[in-house]
Amino acid sequence: MDENSFKTRPVKISVITATYNSGATIEDTLRSVLNQTYGNIEHIVIDGNSTDATMDIVRKYADLYRRRGLELKWISEPDKGIYDAMNKGISLACGDIVGLLNSDDFFTVPTVIEKVASVFSEKEGEIDAVYGDIHYVNPDKLDKSVRYYSSKGFTRERMRMGFMPAHPSFYCRRGIYKEYGLFDTSFKIAADFEQLLRLIYIHRIKTSYIPMDFVTMRTGGASSSGFSSHRRIYAEHRRAYKKNGVNSNFFLESIRYVYKIAEVCRANLQ
Repeated sequence: MDENSFKTRPVKISVITATYNSGATIEDTLRSVLNQTYGNIEHIVIDGNSTDATMDIVRKYADLYRRRGLELKWISEPDKGIYDAMNKGISLACGDIVGLLNSDDFFTVPTVIEKVASVFSEKEGEIDAVYGDIHYVNPDKLDKSVRYYSSKGFTRERMRMGFMPAHPSFYCRRGIYKEYGLFDTSFKIAADFEQLLRLIYIHRIKTSYIPMDFVTMRTGGASSSGFSSHRRIYAEHRRAYKKNGVNSNFFLESIRYVYKIAEVCRANLQ
């Protein structure tokens, strides 16, 4: 049996967190990684030269990670935005599998990475990436969901409607990024969509859905901040389609918002 097979060794998971002046939230992020039940985790924090206490908090956790047998690495330097920071993290990663965890967010349950590793081990050679669900909360009420984003119904063809798997739940073989590229930093708000369009729709990587709530996300991020952001997202989606030669239109994209409204309504009824 191949000594590099996941059957003979534990899967190494790299988690990338991009930060900038995240002192108010980064501790929740770090603690949620530290509390994961899986042991073979490399957590890479890419900081954009924060001027608050972000890096003091990160350094404080270094010893706690060591005691748990986890790796915590960081760099702090100016960057060209969140997608540039994520690219740096992916380029530095040594794990078999790479995922992203924003500095405003945290893992919903302690078994997320254990489940990711288990599925990759069970389906070795059959899949390139996995994804699951996430939910959104108000920053001042972290225990109350305001929207549940399920990736269950995602299909490749739905990307023409602007759909994509919940990106904070997307864990991919590192080699896929080497083969098909990182984030296109010319996109300021939808580089995640363009990248997944490229990976899933164009290159048809093999994916698997995990029915699990991966991440709790605070509302108010760049892609969830009102009408102007949605207008920019639509413009960047159109550019992503054009760049990758994918046919879509305004009508197809508008269908996505019907689903978004339904998700919010369901969350408010719970």
